Amino acid sequence: MTLLQVEDLHVSFPTIDGLVKAVDGVSFEVNRGETLAIVGESGSGKTVTNLALMNLLPQRASRITGHAFLNSRQGEIDLVNLPETQAQQVRGLNIAMIFQDPMSALHPYFTIGDQIVEAHQAHNAVSKEESRQRAIELLELVGISEAKARLNSYPHQFSGGMRQRVLIAMALMNDPELLIADEPTTALDVTVQAQILRLLRELQKELHMAIILITHDLGVVAGAADRVNVMYAGKIVESADVNEIYARPLAPYTHELLASIPRPDIQKEERLHAIGGQPPSLLKLPPGCAFAPRCDFSSRVAGGKQVCLSTMPDLTERRNNHWVRCHLTGDTL
Repeated sequence: MTLLQVEDLHVSFPTIDGLVKAVDGVSFEVNRGETLAIVGESGSGKTVTNLALMNLLPQRASRITGHAFLNSRQGEIDLVNLPETQAQQVRGLNIAMIFQDPMSALHPYFTIGDQIVEAHQAHNAVSKEESRQRAIELLELVGISEAKARLNSYPHQFSGGMRQRVLIAMALMNDPELLIADEPTTALDVTVQAQILRLLRELQKELHMAIILITHDLGVVAGAADRVNVMYAGKIVESADVNEIYARPLAPYTHELLASIPRPDIQKEERLHAIGGQPPSLLKLPPGCAFAPRCDFSSRVAGGKQVCLSTMPDLTERRNNHWVRCHLTGDTL
């Protein structure tokens, strides 16, 4: 059953140099209980898309159009077009977000307990003691030992992995239906990364929530997601089941991302593959495919590379629920 339906989402930022088109006509859906990964390089529009869903972009500095219908416990809500007062009620209750840098997301002057309790008090007419008990339960749930004592600790007294667990606990305080995890394993070592991703999977099964996982690393996605949306220059360029993406990528950009993942079977003498060139400026997007100047496959397109440079391909379904934005028409790369 569909929990979230995003339709033709556009997000742009007016600047003195022109209009920055950060998200350009993005549409996707998230089903209840599933994990959707949104993947792409920095600047592809992943985080801005989800900040728009959270209604956290400054209204005076951004232009947002489109819809994002959340089939919540209270009925259908259009997240993109909510007044701020209603958005405050939805944030943390129906939809919650784990931010990329836990040290920046947690206030250094307040204890962990104060911050988690506040997240609960904002949406529940209960005593502080009840909120503290709920905080202890959540800290234990995310694997923090001696939870009652740790409520009085400050963020700097926790390791990076422990701070990330605190953010997860805070996000789950009100049993959200949708959890957005923005690069939840950035700056963590490999062992802690695996622990955090395993924790999210376990909590998802226990709490029956949907997750949007934002990451630039396709290596993280393999064991963590059900479906994948690959973004480039503000658009979705490929969308498919996670196993389909890894087995048979159809977009050249996805192919290049997969080739850039470090692999243990590669000889030490071999250099790690890198995608040539740079992403385009979002101030001056080309009329055609934004990846065309960096693409090694455009010579296979009927009409040559000029077609890719001049005409934007549509997002079309090539195989069952496998969508691709590319002029290439073959079934493999």
